[in-house]
Amino acid sequence: MTVSAVENGVSGMRCYTRPMPSTNVSSCWRIALPLPLPRLFDYLPPAGIGPDAGWVGCRVRVPFGKGERIGHVEAIGEPAEDAPELRRAFAVLDREPLLHGELLASLRWCARYYHAPLGEVIATALPAVLRDGEPLPETCAYGWLLTEAGQTGLAGLRRNTRTRALAERIAHAAVDESILADAGDGWRAAARALERRGYAQRVALPGGMSGIGGVSAHELNPSQREAVAAVLAARDRFAPLLLEGVTGSGKTEVYLEAIADCLARGRQALVLVPEIGLTPQMLRRFRARLGVPIHALHSGLSDGERARAWTSMWRGEGRVLVGTRSAIFTPLPEAGLIVVDEEHDASYKQHEGVRYHARDLALLRGKALGVPVLLGSATPSLESLQHALAGRYAHLRLRQRAGAAQPPGVRVHDVRGRALVGGLSPEAFDAIAATLARGEQALVFRNRRGYAPVLLCHDCGWSARCARCDAATQGVAMTVHGGGRTLMCHHCGARRPAPRACPDCGGLALVPQGQGTERVEEALAERFPDALLLRVDRGTTRLRDGLERHLAELGERPGILVGTQMLAKGHDLPNLTLVCVVGIDEGLFSADFRAPEKLAQLLIQVAGRGGRAGKPGSVLLQTHHPDHPLLATLLAGGYPAFAALELAQREAAGLPPFGFLALLRAEAARAAAVDEFLARARDAFGSADPSVSIHGPLPAPMPRRAGRARAQLHVASRHRPALQAAMQAWIERLYSLPSARKVRWSLDVDPVDLY
Repeated sequence: MTVSAVENGVSGMRCYTRPMPSTNVSSCWRIALPLPLPRLFDYLPPAGIGPDAGWVGCRVRVPFGKGERIGHVEAIGEPAEDAPELRRAFAVLDREPLLHGELLASLRWCARYYHAPLGEVIATALPAVLRDGEPLPETCAYGWLLTEAGQTGLAGLRRNTRTRALAERIAHAAVDESILADAGDGWRAAARALERRGYAQRVALPGGMSGIGGVSAHELNPSQREAVAAVLAARDRFAPLLLEGVTGSGKTEVYLEAIADCLARGRQALVLVPEIGLTPQMLRRFRARLGVPIHALHSGLSDGERARAWTSMWRGEGRVLVGTRSAIFTPLPEAGLIVVDEEHDASYKQHEGVRYHARDLALLRGKALGVPVLLGSATPSLESLQHALAGRYAHLRLRQRAGAAQPPGVRVHDVRGRALVGGLSPEAFDAIAATLARGEQALVFRNRRGYAPVLLCHDCGWSARCARCDAATQGVAMTVHGGGRTLMCHHCGARRPAPRACPDCGGLALVPQGQGTERVEEALAERFPDALLLRVDRGTTRLRDGLERHLAELGERPGILVGTQMLAKGHDLPNLTLVCVVGIDEGLFSADFRAPEKLAQLLIQVAGRGGRAGKPGSVLLQTHHPDHPLLATLLAGGYPAFAALELAQREAAGLPPFGFLALLRAEAARAAAVDEFLARARDAFGSADPSVSIHGPLPAPMPRRAGRARAQLHVASRHRPALQAAMQAWIERLYSLPSARKVRWSLDVDPVDLY
């Protein structure tokens, strides 16, 4: 059917029309709007447009209240007989459906499973530019090429300058801007300098042109070859594959071989990573090996960059996309493979809005698309591991480090009664000194940013607490930052200057207690004043590519890295030989049933940063509880032994992966409103299925956060279908409760944190 474009007089945006078909003029569009309401909204099509099914999946601009909204045509329906007169949509914004086929079906499934309004799910899936109604962006890649004048004047450019180096690189063929960016900072200024002299020009690149060719594959060891063969054997069908490989075993090489095969078959590949900081390193590696443009999609990019990457995949132009959690909603019209790196990472779970889990959606989409899904981790989640042990996933193992690398030696150091400086023992300082003397690098891991966890009065015991947040037993301590000058709450973001004297007794003996990364850095700077020392935490990596810049500054020079769990994930530092783990004791005694799993994964991952090249690595683990069962199990049998023990305990307790959970969370300015809503919600639960139980209302582990009272209900069952049926009946009643309008509430299916 012919589609024509017209100018929309209401919004001034371009919209589309089709000739009116012979259809029931009383039919209307059922439109999903990005609102926290579990319903669709009925509108008549714009004048001159028929309500045929060909518009399903298109974006439309509609009147809503006194304003406008961007929605999506979800279905064609008949208005209710008693419905008020319907309003007309203002405009259709797409020439063809933006969402259709597998992706639209997956979004509908996501809305049903997580019990979220479809309009909010669709808004979550789209880049902000498209969500706001803008047209699909141009996806042409651009590069730089030397002009004839530049060819003539090349010899006259000063040697050993960025301008000369760039001119030589683009002298014979245009080079993609993304490839130039991988070479380092300063290329853009050099390009502009050449352009001003008429020596270079920015040109549009033909589709698929990258300006580089892929390099030859690395020689795989037998375990890697077996893993690659298993992935390739499943390339024409859905197959969930768990790739469990010790840190440094070469899982990325397996990914690259599988993606290269995918590209050779003319198919697309989607690679998910847990953190933005991992993306630049992986992009460079993929571009160098695969020889095609590699697109990125994560929150560190501009809205326009994210929209172009999404659209390139939607049009089938993009072949490989690397992205964080939200990239799971990328269209894959020619899908061939989905990879989830570090599949155990909690970052794949969304904690606001639609509370989806990207790993689980990857498996859903892989099944719908009929392509293999490769889940990789050195420390698989217990859910994925149980699926593999039960035979539901193929279990691929890489048991040894790649090349000549050997597993690091681990020493547990009992620091009870020892004098510590900045949280570090004398043995730790000696080990770091020896590492630097050998020209190698050390990582000091402290999973708490800031200067110190609490500011304490030595005279009366007063401590700085956040006035807006409360833990289960007492107020939340404010973390000391800026060398003791600033107090900050890591839960609500509240800040205030540190007092000069104790507010209770007026004493001057205010002492920071404990150690954060800033205090560890200070102690190391005093002991090693001439060493290269870099701190990597959220405070030092806020800027775009901040983590990548820090690691580039370190390079392979001798030095010390101090950081949080940001450094535990996927970074390859060949000259890093010592890992010193400081202050893990807090995680040994958490009330969260997932805490042992998270701590075991974190310890294995951070220990695996050391000794990844030919040099031997060592791990020094400081603790006040050297005999703790978790540490003993990890040292004796590694992660497999821990996982076997933990799975047995989970099964006995009916906890995931042997049971299924949902949380109804509520918060409000007044605790009474929260209590009333949760009491009414429990009364409305009404499930007759004895396999489904509800518990609470229970106070949240942090009953007050940012000045708002918080509590929750727990729903559990050993059977997923039973839990889902109970949730579906319950959610409809929750929206109808009058008390629901007095609180902010959310339903979280398969929670990873009981916060």
